[in-house]
Amino acid sequence: MKRAFVFPGQGSQAPGMGRDLAEAFSAARLLFEEVDDALSQHLSRLMFDGPEAELTLTENAQPALLAASLAVIRVLEAEAGFDVSQLAYVAGHSLGEYSAHAAAGTFSVADAVRLVKRRGQAMQTAVPVGEGAMAALLGLDIDAAREVAEGTAGFGVCVVANDNCPGQVVVSGHTEAVQKAVELAAERGARRSIMLPVSAPFHCPLLAPAAAVMEQALGQVALKTPRVPVVANVTAAPTLDPDEIRELLVEQVIRMVRWRETVLLFKEREVEEIVEVGAGRVLAGLVKRIDRDLPAISVGTAADAEALMKRL
Repeated sequence: MKRAFVFPGQGSQAPGMGRDLAEAFSAARLLFEEVDDALSQHLSRLMFDGPEAELTLTENAQPALLAASLAVIRVLEAEAGFDVSQLAYVAGHSLGEYSAHAAAGTFSVADAVRLVKRRGQAMQTAVPVGEGAMAALLGLDIDAAREVAEGTAGFGVCVVANDNCPGQVVVSGHTEAVQKAVELAAERGARRSIMLPVSAPFHCPLLAPAAAVMEQALGQVALKTPRVPVVANVTAAPTLDPDEIRELLVEQVIRMVRWRETVLLFKEREVEEIVEVGAGRVLAGLVKRIDRDLPAISVGTAADAEALMKRL
C-alpha cells in the first residue's frame, strides 16, 4: 500500500502523551531516555505527568511532540520490522516537519530535539509577549483570507500563516492587525474567527529573528539525504536535497504552512492512506476536510500502534 506518514505540530500536546507507549514497549522507553539525555532535561516526566502549563511552553511542547512521534516510529521498527523507506512520503505540520526529517534520517534524534528546543526558545523570544497574535478564520478560503490580511495594512504586519484545509485559514502578525483581520473576516462572511492561545505570531515575518537563530543552528548540524521524500511546508513539494532542506527549514519559521496543498499532493500522487504519527488527531481530521475519500488514521497510543503493526 502506498502510504504517507504525517507528523503533528504544536497544539497537539497533552499531559500523558507517550506514557502508555513507554509502558508497553521498551523501544519507546529507550527513545524517551535518549531525548532526556540529549536535552539534559526530564522531558519524558513532563510529557507523562505535566503540569500542562509547563508542557505547553513552546520550548517544551516542540521537543515533546517530536519525541512522541519518534517513539511510535521506533516501536514500529522494533516490533514490526518497519522501515521508513517503505513509505511514499513523509511530511509534518510546522514543528512536525522536524519530526518527519528525524523519522526519515535527515538528522539524528539528539540533533532533532536540540534543534526544536532551540526553535521553541527562539520563537518564544522573537516578539515581546502581547505584540503578536494569531487567529483562525473559519469559513474563508485562502484567497479571501489573503485579501483580509492585505486589508489590515494600516495596523501592522498580518499574513496568512496556515492554509490548513478549506474553510480553516490562520493569520498571524501584530496583535492590532490580527484583531482587525477578525473584523474584516466577519464582513467577508466568515462563519467565525478565533484568536488562538499562542505565545508568538508563528509563520510570519515578525519571526525573522528566530529564522536567523535557526539558520545558525541548522548550519552546525550534519544533514543527510532522507530515506524517503519529505514534503516541505514552504513549497508543498517533496525534496531529498540536504542543502535545500536546510534552507526550507529556515524559511519555514516566517512562511506559510501549505498543509491543504500537501494533502492534495498526496492525493494527486495516488497515496492510499495517510497515517498521523504521534500525539492527537488534528491532522487526520484536516485530511478528512480536504478530501473525505482519502483514508487517514492517527497512531499515538500503544493500541493504535498494535493495530497498525498488524497491517504493515
